[in-house]
Amino acid sequence: MKALILSGGKGTRLRPITHTNAKQLVPIANKPILFYGLEAIRETGITEVGIIVGDTKEEIKKAVGDGSLWGLRVTYIEQEAPFGLAHAVKIAEDYLFPDDFVMYLGDNLIKDGIKPFVDEFQKTKPNAQILLAPVPHPQQFGVALLKEGKVFSLEEKPKEPKSNLALVGVYMFDKNIFSAVQAIKPSWRNELEITDAIQYLIDRKFTVTPHTITGWWKDTGKLEDLLEANRIILDTIKGSIQGEVDDHSRLEGNKIIVEKGAQIVNSTIRGPAIIGKNAKILNSYIGPFTSVYFDTTIEKSEVEHSIILENSRISEIRRIEDSLVGQNVEIIRSFKRPAAYRMMLGDSSKVEV
Repeated sequence: MKALILSGGKGTRLRPITHTNAKQLVPIANKPILFYGLEAIRETGITEVGIIVGDTKEEIKKAVGDGSLWGLRVTYIEQEAPFGLAHAVKIAEDYLFPDDFVMYLGDNLIKDGIKPFVDEFQKTKPNAQILLAPVPHPQQFGVALLKEGKVFSLEEKPKEPKSNLALVGVYMFDKNIFSAVQAIKPSWRNELEITDAIQYLIDRKFTVTPHTITGWWKDTGKLEDLLEANRIILDTIKGSIQGEVDDHSRLEGNKIIVEKGAQIVNSTIRGPAIIGKNAKILNSYIGPFTSVYFDTTIEKSEVEHSIILENSRISEIRRIEDSLVGQNVEIIRSFKRPAAYRMMLGDSSKVEV
C-alpha cells in the first residue's frame, strides 16, 4: 500500500502569507502542518509516499527531503496547476498503480491520526473508503449520504445538505479509482472533482464505505482554523525548558516549551505556549495559545493566541492577539512626528488598528 499527499494548492485563503510560503509549511505549535500528515502516514506502516507539488515545490522538497526523517521513501509528482483532487490521482497513476493507496490532503490535521481508517480498509477491502465527520455547517463541505452502511451519494458544498457528514479529506482507494478519474468531466470550477470520481464508482455498483471519526479534525485553510488548530495542539503539549529563563521571568502553567537557544528575559510566559529555537522574549508577555517560531525577537510587547513565524521582530507593540504574523516581518512602534500608521502590505492583507 502507498500514500498520496496533496501539497500543491495555492492557499488563496491564507494570503498574503501564501504569496511567499507553502500553506502546508505554516507551523502549528512550531511544526509545519505537512509534518503532522507525514507522521500520521508513518503510524499506519506505509512507507512509500508520493507528494503532489505545484508552485511551491522547491519549498516542500527542501522541508521534506527524501522522507528518511520519518522512515519514508518520498517521490515528488508535479502538478502543473491545481486542476482538482481527482486530477492529482490521475497524474499519479504511474506511481500508484496497481496498489491500494490512501490519499491525504496536506493541510489537514486529524487528532487521532488515520491508522484505524487504514486498518479498516485493509480488513474489509472495499473499492473505496471515505473519512467523514459530523459538522455543524455541512454546506461548506463535500457531504455524504449513507444508506445501509454504505455511501449512497456525494454532493460538493450543497445549499441544502442531506446529511451533516462532511468529507474530511482522507480517502482510501483500490485501482478502480483510475478508471473513474479518466471517465469524469471537469466541474463548473474546471476541476476534476474527487466527489464525482467516487460517485462514478457508486453508480457502477462498486463498494464505497464510510469511516466516521469522533475526534477533532481541521482543514487549516483559513486563519481562524489555523489558530484553533494551534490552540488544540498546544493544549496537548508537555512542558520542556531547554532554553534560558532568567530569574526575573515567570513561567505560568506546565504546558510551556522553551526550545534550545531561546532566551526569556524579564518576561512572563503563560501556557500553553511554545518559544522556538534561538527566539528572544525580552520584557514582554506571551499569553496562552501562542507559538513563536525560531529566530524571532519580541521586545516590550504583548502577544496572545497567535502564531509568529520565523525571523520576525515585534517591538514596543501594546498587544497582538488572534493573529498570524509571517516570516521576516517587523512590527515596531514609531516615534516619528507627526504620529501616523506607516505600513507596507501585500495583496489580500487585513489590518485592524
